Amino acid sequence: MNRNAMERSVSALRRAWEARFGTGARRRGLDQGMTTSEYAVGTIAACAFAAVLYKVVTSGAVLSALQSLIKDALDAKF
Repeated sequence: MNRNAMERSVSALRRAWEARFGTGARRRGLDQGMTTSEYAVGTIAACAFAAVLYKVVTSGAVLSALQSLIKDALDAKF
């Protein structure tokens, strides 16, 4: 893509952005980061996912599968 075509693409993108969000959208800043409640919900979700993952990995079936995989890898003949 040459420079002139890229500049036209950027201009078209800027016009579309300003048509959608208004000319002051760039100055106002649409995304100013997460609020405290969003951090709290994200942290709770991450902790819940970690707890579920821990339970799955430490379950008997997964533990024995991992042990047999490691045993087979160590017993492999070259």
